[in-house]
Amino acid sequence: MDKRINRLELEAARCRLNVVRMLRASGHGHVGGALSAIDIVTALYFDTMRVDPENPQWQDRDRFLLSAGHKCLAQYAVLAEKGFFDKAVLDTYGHLKSPIPGHPDMHKLPGIEANTGALGHGLAIANGMAASAKLHKQDYRVYVIMGDGELPEGSNWEAAAQAAKFGLDNLVLFVDNNGLQISGKVTDVMDMRPIDKKFEAFGWAVTRIDGNDMGEIVGALDRIPLAEGRPNMILCSTVKAKGLVMGEGDASFHFWKPDMKDLDEVETILEKQVAYLQEVSEVTA
Repeated sequence: MDKRINRLELEAARCRLNVVRMLRASGHGHVGGALSAIDIVTALYFDTMRVDPENPQWQDRDRFLLSAGHKCLAQYAVLAEKGFFDKAVLDTYGHLKSPIPGHPDMHKLPGIEANTGALGHGLAIANGMAASAKLHKQDYRVYVIMGDGELPEGSNWEAAAQAAKFGLDNLVLFVDNNGLQISGKVTDVMDMRPIDKKFEAFGWAVTRIDGNDMGEIVGALDRIPLAEGRPNMILCSTVKAKGLVMGEGDASFHFWKPDMKDLDEVETILEKQVAYLQEVSEVTA
């Protein structure tokens, strides 16, 4: 196994364990989308983005925005694993006055760039950050994750047009295309296909990947910018609740209230995965 990919898969497995830890603390959470997107978030923080956990406001850092803010379990898990805050904070999820609330809050936690959760706002905020970098001749990039169920929001398409108009090739949008939302199949609620062709029509450079395949994720990121002078969109085919043995591909796990037996089962599987990947990492070191 490629050392780089093995290292990232190991980090992703550890981050999934962090998600289980938060579920234990709260008894509930938007786990489906968090686990479909967590491989992407892991690759960004542990391989691609220029960030410093000791200096989260570093001016030249790359920026990440989780437009689908309800998937925050993924970002909290990765930030904790990366060292932005003590892992003990994960045990406060779902508690009153916790710094890791149900949607990201930039005033409560280091590493959060904007308050998100009202769907359709993340891309517009990211446009402003990317445009600022161009204006001030800074070389940071701005990365955004949006859910496929978020696409019907009209503000997304205004932002898509603006990003192309101003040539924001330092902007990278991931569309987490797991096909499911709280009401069921995305295509039944509001069919936005073909997603890739729509963004191309707005002037974006587009590629498609398996968003739960670490090799494909970093391969796409290595090719950024996909085209000079055009914003980048990576359409990611993913599995809702990826890594959750009883919930993969099930819309009812968009928001989950697990019992302790289920969490024990998931934790055991993930711990075995971490142990295996750790062993592989040591062998290939």
